[in-house]
Amino acid sequence: MASQLQNRLRSALALVTGAGSGIGRAVSVRLAGEGATVAACDLDGAAAQETVRLLGGPGNKEGPPRGNHAAFQADVSEARAARRLLEQVQACFSRPPSVVVSCAGITQDEFLLHMSEDDWDKVIAVNLKGTFLVTQAAAQALVSSGCRGSIINISSITGKVGNMGQTNYVASKAGVIGLTQTAARELGRHGIRCNSVLPGFIATPMTQKVPQKVVDKITEMIPMGYLGDPEDVADVVAFLASEDSGYITGASVEVTGGLFM
Repeated sequence: MASQLQNRLRSALALVTGAGSGIGRAVSVRLAGEGATVAACDLDGAAAQETVRLLGGPGNKEGPPRGNHAAFQADVSEARAARRLLEQVQACFSRPPSVVVSCAGITQDEFLLHMSEDDWDKVIAVNLKGTFLVTQAAAQALVSSGCRGSIINISSITGKVGNMGQTNYVASKAGVIGLTQTAARELGRHGIRCNSVLPGFIATPMTQKVPQKVVDKITEMIPMGYLGDPEDVADVVAFLASEDSGYITGASVEVTGGLFM
């Protein structure tokens, strides 16, 4: 499978948002390992550059010549920034990305009774609006250039089952599932596939904030008996990015170790 994927992704240009850490960084490493050229984007430009260094690229802000990996800084929750990101990627590589993976996401946890409007808005802006803006800009670029593509949006299993203290996060991730399914219906005729990946409890900087006693309780609920790694999610993204999944669109793939099945 690895060699097949490498052949399939060798000519691919992949844009990954949230590439500075966690799942986004693991996805960038995996896609690069399979032969793709990676445009790594993060709100933290230095973190994106560090990811590119891990891939073997120079990581300079302006982006290297075609054929090498490049780092980009953008706030995907702003429409102008999302459009400019796609413009920068196309200017750097002379083509739109054929693989787009939206991993950018944040949390601002609080119980419903106490959640502020500001915390609600911040999470929706990045997790849902940001995914919409990147998906839209990427789709527009692909359609206008007549290129096929694969758009992969990172949601969460909590988007299906809910989670205490995360009304905003869960709503955003449920929205990503609906957004992706609708995009799949609209873009299929253009040769653009859209799928979402629903991680469970994955060991990332985001989940490191969770108290150990809560982690232990969740681990007991996972049939596989352990937390997932970002690489587990990256493996599924690599499959969805390749033509090995060429007849899969509108799917929501759970990567949970069986949690909440």
